Amino acid sequence: MAIVVNLDQERSKKSRGLDALVALVADDLSKVNTTIVERMHSQVDLIPQLAGHIIAAGGKRLRPVLTLASARLAGHKDFRHVKLAACVEFIHTATLLHDDVVDDSSLRRGQASANAMFGNKPSVLVGDFLFSRAFELMVEDGSLAVLAILSRASSIIAEGEVLQLMTANDTATGEDAYLEVIRSKTAALFAAACRIGAVISDRPKVEEDALESYGLNLGIAFQLIDDVLDYSAKQAQLGKEVGDDFRDGKITLPVILAFRRGDAEEREFWKRTLELQDQTPEDLDRAISILEKQGSLADTIARARHYGAIARDALGIFPDTPLKQAMVDAIEFSIDRVF
Repeated sequence: MAIVVNLDQERSKKSRGLDALVALVADDLSKVNTTIVERMHSQVDLIPQLAGHIIAAGGKRLRPVLTLASARLAGHKDFRHVKLAACVEFIHTATLLHDDVVDDSSLRRGQASANAMFGNKPSVLVGDFLFSRAFELMVEDGSLAVLAILSRASSIIAEGEVLQLMTANDTATGEDAYLEVIRSKTAALFAAACRIGAVISDRPKVEEDALESYGLNLGIAFQLIDDVLDYSAKQAQLGKEVGDDFRDGKITLPVILAFRRGDAEEREFWKRTLELQDQTPEDLDRAISILEKQGSLADTIARARHYGAIARDALGIFPDTPLKQAMVDAIEFSIDRVF
């Protein structure tokens, strides 16, 4: 007899996964938010005004939440993780400010981006300010190991941004090059955010490695789904414009798979729209049609599930607790955003 599963109920359960994780670290997260507000203060009025604009835009605070959760999973009893979680959020916010300038984005989480409101120059400079604040927090923590992990992650993120520029508009880009971009640009900070939780808890290297693997593979899965969402109507519900990557000529995995699988006519379409940036208003719909025809959106989701499984397995060495289960559920949340 076939088993009937109510998909709406299943998705609802999974969507609550991140809410459960946030609830478990709620007290710590409140302290992180207080720290963020205190540390983005400046006598230069434009700095807290612009920084506050993007930080107040919300989001799930996933990266600092992962720092808090990883520290608690590793048995951390102090409050060092609070400042470090704020540090992680400052690094992330700084990269968002710089990303929106590079991509000339007009929206961020459903509202006008900082560069659209304040201009490119202030956005870049306030991004630099937030990076500086992040490093101040690292120094205050006093751990050279933590400083090494987060400073290395910052440099890897910058390398990923440059690598993405180098692969933009190039339909010859392969899957390996694409994965290197998202490992650097997105997953590196996820990995660092999780690893420092074990470091400040003085846990064995095997646990540091496990939490880093969890963060890295969760980050890869998260970005893969982001790249699918760019061609999904669900994107608009998340406060972003559908087709931004397409209009910018970004070469993401759905495009790479479709280009490899397509016929000569379809490859010429991708070359015209992405390499030459010769686009008409109808081209986005045609791009989505090709992606669906070639199964590249579904296969990208399948790859995200693969990396999600690796992230889940990485937590296997930790005892079963509600916190561990919530961290597992966060993987499902990250992937099921596309549905």
